[in-house]
Amino acid sequence: MNSDHPPATTAREREPSEANVRALVEAFYRRVDDDPLLGPIFSHALEGRWDAHLATMTSFWSSLVLGTKQYRGNVQEAHRPIDDIEPQHFARWLSLFLNTVEARYEPAAAVQFMEPALRIAQSLQLSKFGWEYQIPAEQQELLAALKRRRTGDAPEPRFPERPAAEPFPAKFVGKPKDEQ
Repeated sequence: MNSDHPPATTAREREPSEANVRALVEAFYRRVDDDPLLGPIFSHALEGRWDAHLATMTSFWSSLVLGTKQYRGNVQEAHRPIDDIEPQHFARWLSLFLNTVEARYEPAAAVQFMEPALRIAQSLQLSKFGWEYQIPAEQQELLAALKRRRTGDAPEPRFPERPAAEPFPAKFVGKPKDEQ
């Protein structure tokens, strides 16, 4: 994966489009590839397949956000072979994704990505760690805030405070991998 970063833009998109969804996916996965926690996992899982993965993720997000119905896959099955995923990896993925979306889209458009991302993360977490796994309260609160924002019951969602580049703040509850 190419780690060259394009210059940061200050203008945020008002509406998702095929072009800016592709740009979001590419920017996000550059950050993932450069990340010391996630980079090694993704590099191993996607060795020689980065371009195909970016195309799949673009069609996935376009299907979810734009309704293009291009994605043909199973999210749970795609992640099942990755054995070395732990709760802190989900936290870091969410942090990078939410920050990338927030930087690129106006709040009303950002919610269209953030709410599904949090729901998908919950589904993957429960699938990976078992039904007794407790989704971090901060993650649940953010999802509720995004839902209120989408339905017009609240102003722009307030994100939990965290230092720049820090993982999504969460206390993880569940069984450590060696106790499963």
